[in-house]
Amino acid sequence: MNTDQAFDLLKTAGLEDDRSVQTVRRWLREQKITYEGKSGVRTKDCIFHDTDQAIFLLKDAGVAPDIGIQVVKRWLFEGKIEKIGKGNQMAEYLSNEQRLMKHRPSDKDKTIRDLKIKIKAQDDHIKGIQEIHKTSIQALIQQRNKLHKEMLSLESENNKLQMETKKVLEENIELRKELLKIKEEMARQGKKDPEKPQNASTPPKLDYRQKLGLSKTASQKEILARFKKLLKLTHPDHGGTAAAFHYVKTDYDEFKNNMK
Repeated sequence: MNTDQAFDLLKTAGLEDDRSVQTVRRWLREQKITYEGKSGVRTKDCIFHDTDQAIFLLKDAGVAPDIGIQVVKRWLFEGKIEKIGKGNQMAEYLSNEQRLMKHRPSDKDKTIRDLKIKIKAQDDHIKGIQEIHKTSIQALIQQRNKLHKEMLSLESENNKLQMETKKVLEENIELRKELLKIKEEMARQGKKDPEKPQNASTPPKLDYRQKLGLSKTASQKEILARFKKLLKLTHPDHGGTAAAFHYVKTDYDEFKNNMK
């Protein structure tokens, strides 16, 4: 095959002119083709011995297998290839393309890669949220333990206060018992009660007037009116308390019993 035939082959395979010229020059240096005769007459028919020879040259020129196979079929149909080869070159030609296809990322591979990147980003985001959640739980546990300790401390203090209160009440009861014994003993001996005032010359009416905030010259009617007013104010139905009402009622009853 001469240079013109080789150039036509490469143009038919779809190679650009610059690349076709460079390939023809290389083939000529490697003595894979012959130079065109001086007559300048270009041979129209490019005859190959078999398809393996044509595929070998297409493969050497870097033509893609899908294009090269179509070119070989057309040249075989046009009679430019003498016969079908054993298929060794074709098998290697296709296997090289398959290896290239394996290393060439397809659209599906790109989609899978993008999805993997997104999944990894989501996993990192979820991991971050889990770390924040874990930290929050630890903080809540520490706060709960602190409150629990404070509650135990308050309960302990409350128990101590209850014990002290119980102790004071017991001591108060004992003192009252001792006081009653002393009073009983003094009564048997005919002695006066030290708790009672020795001089009771002040009339009780003055005490009630002072308690009620009245003047010393207030009449019994005014004292009763003031007592009734206080009873009304201290009554639980009118916003008062039972203790205050009982206190005022006791003085009121005592004053009425001592009225002349």
